[in-house]
Amino acid sequence: MGFWEAILLGIIQNLTKFLPISSSGHLALFTAILDNDQLSAENILFTILVHAATAIATMIVFRNDIVAILSGIFKKDQPETRVFVGYVVVSMIPAVVIGLFFEAQITALFNNTNLALVGAMLCLTAALLFFTDKASSKEQPITYKIALLIGIAQTIAILPGISRSGATIAVALLIGVNRPEAARFSFLMVIPLILGSMSKSILDQGAATAITFDLLPMSLGFLAALASGVLACTWMIAFVKRSKLRYFAIYCLVVGITASVVAWI
Repeated sequence: MGFWEAILLGIIQNLTKFLPISSSGHLALFTAILDNDQLSAENILFTILVHAATAIATMIVFRNDIVAILSGIFKKDQPETRVFVGYVVVSMIPAVVIGLFFEAQITALFNNTNLALVGAMLCLTAALLFFTDKASSKEQPITYKIALLIGIAQTIAILPGISRSGATIAVALLIGVNRPEAARFSFLMVIPLILGSMSKSILDQGAATAITFDLLPMSLGFLAALASGVLACTWMIAFVKRSKLRYFAIYCLVVGITASVVAWI
């Protein structure tokens, strides 16, 4: 992987991870367009680094929340902090179950790029974002039931073309969670999953792949992903608060229709 390719992929992957336009869908599209399956599987190390950049970018943006959560877990006068951590744990259950018992099926899904499926899922993401943007902001607090529903949405977003941030924020908003809290929970809930996924990848194959590839372009890709991730996360919070998700809906619809048409040509 060259310098510019690593930088470009780092930017694209983290922009599409935070913005509701589906990173998995875009990766599948680029793989199909370039006719190069190596973009998705060539480099496990690069995937690990991009995931690390995603987690660190989220921690930077939500550093005050994370410090407050970590410092309040063991304080008797802050039971709401432990409850919030419980919500995050519950939201992880669907993804953990799918990851443990259906890993082979998920891997096969991404190894066989299906443009028609990606296009359809992008159109579904567009519809979800459009209707969510019209939802009125309420003050429904997050509960264990709501956390589980958001976690199910996160799991469905494993499908290439379904945006994780879009799906989780949309479900929260449609249930009645206010916009700032929906965005906050959506991004904080994914940090443990990213760290867990990274750890599993490192234990399984990370050491072997680290020897194979040049670390300089990987480092540049990581830095590009980190910078674009911080910007995209900050932008996304602002877009959610201002009800601007319809612009992403239009983008997803255009790309989804284009992918579907190309798939049938």
